[in-house]
Amino acid sequence: MSGPEVLDLARQAIYVQLIVSAPMMAVALLVGLAIALLQALTQVQEMTLVFVPKIVAIFLTMLISLPFMAQALSGFMTLVAQKIVTG
Repeated sequence: MSGPEVLDLARQAIYVQLIVSAPMMAVALLVGLAIALLQALTQVQEMTLVFVPKIVAIFLTMLISLPFMAQALSGFMTLVAQKIVTG
């Protein structure tokens, strides 16, 4: 493979990584924002209060988006395998 092909493959890998991680990152951001607002309203400033709801929300999001994630990663792996076979 030439230099531009390697760079194109790396660009696609970064794009797949962003697509796969985006739902969980967005949910973590929204849950963190909601808990920060709740803490500001109630003036309960417990640092560990954020972690459990965030972990549960990310886990549920991962379960829901797992077929989408598998499809994106499978498509990228197929592309990488084709590049390996064709040289």
